[in-house]
Amino acid sequence: MCDVNQTEVTEFLILGFSGLYKYKFLLFILFFFCYLIILAGNLLIIVLVSTNHNLNIPMFFFLKHLAVADILSTTTTVPMMLNIILYDMKEVPVRICIFQLQMVVLFGFIPIILLTIMSYDRYLAICSPMRYNSIMQPHVCFKMVLGSWFFNFVLSIEMIFFWQLEFCGNNVIDHFFCDFRILLELTTSDTYLLTLADSVTSIIGGIIPFALILISYLSIFFIIMTLSSTSGLLKAFSTCGSHLTTVCIYYGTLFIIYVPTSNDKSLSANKFLSLLYIVVSPMMNPIIYSLRNQEIRRALQQMFRKC
Repeated sequence: MCDVNQTEVTEFLILGFSGLYKYKFLLFILFFFCYLIILAGNLLIIVLVSTNHNLNIPMFFFLKHLAVADILSTTTTVPMMLNIILYDMKEVPVRICIFQLQMVVLFGFIPIILLTIMSYDRYLAICSPMRYNSIMQPHVCFKMVLGSWFFNFVLSIEMIFFWQLEFCGNNVIDHFFCDFRILLELTTSDTYLLTLADSVTSIIGGIIPFALILISYLSIFFIIMTLSSTSGLLKAFSTCGSHLTTVCIYYGTLFIIYVPTSNDKSLSANKFLSLLYIVVSPMMNPIIYSLRNQEIRRALQQMFRKC
């Protein structure tokens, strides 16, 4: 219960980029076009992989689901951000805010799990090519993707604790969406269980997958170093290049935002850094795979010829 001199919060006031009021139309246009690029690029990947038989291989099957995850995770935040930018700030009911955060968490771990599966796919392709086709059967790939979505749903169960929290007094969120850490600071309830659940979830859904990706690429690196032919080296690097670039971008942004440093980052800095994984990373993925992958480029050329 709230204290006598405090009122229960029923709505949060999300400030967005209030300090850049003079540039709000420029910001709106910039992020609107970024959102269009994210939708168009990832939808193009989904259509190409779904319709082109030459892309009917495990790596592109996983890439298609990564594109779906990028669209869903971006759509949970960017449309509201655009609304906030246009109207300077926005009042959002507490339940809607918590629901948005639940969707952010629900779709946030999917790219991590899929990138881990894709690293295992690359490991098999380079380190055990003779066993690759027997292991990466279509039904096995489908079960992997289905398992990643289910595993992600299990990880998001921690958000149940958020529905039990009370918010009294301060209702200002200096961000462009309902951020996890800001809501923890605003609540007047005990957050011990939620903080503990979040730590466990971060280890299971973030640190362990990163360790598995690291192990996969260390194994790949040692195998590559044993190759004597230049063509074999180039082929191995081209096979892993796009995926490794995506992993570096995604984990790099998460590391910058969530790993504490000696100088604590301000809320304003965290706000702009959050744009890296909410806007920049989903926008870069289709570009990286379309520019660096010959199969995607060929599929694009075939599609343009037919059009």
